[in-house]
Amino acid sequence: MTGLASRRLLAAAILTLGTPLSVPSAWAQAAPAAGYVLPESETWELKSDDGYPYQIFVSRPKDPPPPEGYPVLYVLDGNAMFAGFAETRRILGYMKADLGKTIIVGVGYKTEAAYDVRRIYDFVEDFRQPVPPAQLYLTKYKAGGRAQFAAFLLDRLRPELARRYSIHPHRQALFGHSFGGLFALYMLYNHPGAFHAIVAASPSIFWNDQAILAEERAFAAKLAQGKLQGPVGRLRLVTGELDETAVEHTDAAALAKRLEPLSAYGLRSEFEMFAGETHITVPSRSITSTLRFAFTWP
Repeated sequence: MTGLASRRLLAAAILTLGTPLSVPSAWAQAAPAAGYVLPESETWELKSDDGYPYQIFVSRPKDPPPPEGYPVLYVLDGNAMFAGFAETRRILGYMKADLGKTIIVGVGYKTEAAYDVRRIYDFVEDFRQPVPPAQLYLTKYKAGGRAQFAAFLLDRLRPELARRYSIHPHRQALFGHSFGGLFALYMLYNHPGAFHAIVAASPSIFWNDQAILAEERAFAAKLAQGKLQGPVGRLRLVTGELDETAVEHTDAAALAKRLEPLSAYGLRSEFEMFAGETHITVPSRSITSTLRFAFTWP
């Protein structure tokens, strides 16, 4: 059959059907599929005292909680970090591993983006004057809300989690990366007993010309002098060999050395540098080791 004859036959068929614009369903463009929803997870909003709406992501086991409640890991930058931690927990739960019998709580923002500029306000102290030259490009954003964010975690989010789920009041850990890692150090120095384990990944110690060092010295002095009340959380420092800002791994390595003598006064700390990892890949590399460190008990 010639090409012309084929086209005439197709035209006749279409006219016979009486629907010149109709096409077989297989030719039609498929409707967009619904987005993937993480199993064993849920999200809800929780406002801070000043009315800011945080997006809370929760991954929890199907099985009933242990008598003392689930251990909890709080993951900062939840929009970017939660899914990796949640799926690792779920797979471990599928394999009946103890690390799967936990709750992962991502603390995030009402955005589809991986990160939100609100994190600058939440995680770091306000700009020092004069502003360090390396930070000038960030001055268009608001900073200095870390004390308020700490209060949100401890006084708003933690009680709400206890209301919704059965959680262990003492087995609660914190993970933060970059600015979030700096905030994790702030929590250790200023709320040393708030979390039983803290993981600071590639912490931005350079902020404000390393202003956090003053808080570190004050914490170390109080610990050595026996002036801290109650237990002190364990600390794990991780960084990447290829962190784009070299000071993020040199500062972390130096901090690890400074903290070693504090083991004589009760501070348990450890350090790992991941070979071949960049600043943005450190969190993914650290998921399993974070879970092990966070949920080791006591």
